[in-house]
Amino acid sequence: MYAQMVKSTGTGVKSLDEMEPEERAFQEKVDADIRIEARDWMPEGYRKTLIRQIGQHAHSEIVGQLPEGNWITRAPTLERKMILLAKVQDEAGHGLYLYSAAETLGVTRDEMTEMLLSGKMKYSSIFNYPTLTWADIGAVGWLVDGAAIMNQVPLQRTSYGPYSRAMIRICKEESFHQRQGYDIMMKMAKGSEAQKRMAQDALNRFWYPSLMMFGPSDANSVHSEQSMAWKIKINSNDELRRKFVDQTVPQAEYLGLTVPDDTLAWNEEKGGYDFAEPDWDEFFDVLKGAGPANHDRLEARKTAWDDGAWVRDGLTAHAEKKRTAKVAAE
Repeated sequence: MYAQMVKSTGTGVKSLDEMEPEERAFQEKVDADIRIEARDWMPEGYRKTLIRQIGQHAHSEIVGQLPEGNWITRAPTLERKMILLAKVQDEAGHGLYLYSAAETLGVTRDEMTEMLLSGKMKYSSIFNYPTLTWADIGAVGWLVDGAAIMNQVPLQRTSYGPYSRAMIRICKEESFHQRQGYDIMMKMAKGSEAQKRMAQDALNRFWYPSLMMFGPSDANSVHSEQSMAWKIKINSNDELRRKFVDQTVPQAEYLGLTVPDDTLAWNEEKGGYDFAEPDWDEFFDVLKGAGPANHDRLEARKTAWDDGAWVRDGLTAHAEKKRTAKVAAE
């Protein structure tokens, strides 16, 4: 089913004149900011792109629980444990919303999970970096969730209805995640010298991986042009990355921390910061599986998938039993 669905429809953005009548009507609907719903006609390339993007987003929410879940029992106070537990629980819920949105496109949750485990689907590269200290949990909330918000707020206006509606609640909860992370960093940065050094070290290690979260530069982004034409994406990768830097640098200055970029400078003419690009070779290496925690993250998901087989089998058997009973009663 899925393999038939995702056959390539070609690359490049067509003009309205080049489109068949059905495709032209679809594009005109998108251009008029009318939401596309699951039962509407859509190009196969549009469906394929949504499955890839929403599936990757859902996987990122689920895998994103792993670096933080590791710190729930080690958080410094009961209050911090409760806050972190609530945050991890939110991320599980976000994954479920997104899997449900993707399922409206004709792909099952099991298929998406199998594609993740086989390497055919990815998750955000940021989660392949380990959380070594408690300050890292603050950096994840502040930087990683801050970058996620920058990415996700425009998705509330994405052209696919189920995806845009899922993002409304997700974005509200992500704003809490970002605030709790910044609060941790504030406590660390205003604490002892050792705590401030720990906060600075966390910023140093998570700064560039956070910039990578927006994807490759626009010149090297394979999907961006068509995704923006279909209004699956609203902003380009580089545009969002610049907005994130402009928002985050003053926050770091308020904390008394230094962004690890010797080239960082305010550019009065453009009204924003000039900054160094991430190491894109590192980004693509991590995507290919060579990150510090790639193996551990996928092994954790494989173990969870295997350990949960009996639950899935039981639910399937129960559903079949109910279906058989209903047929017999009729």
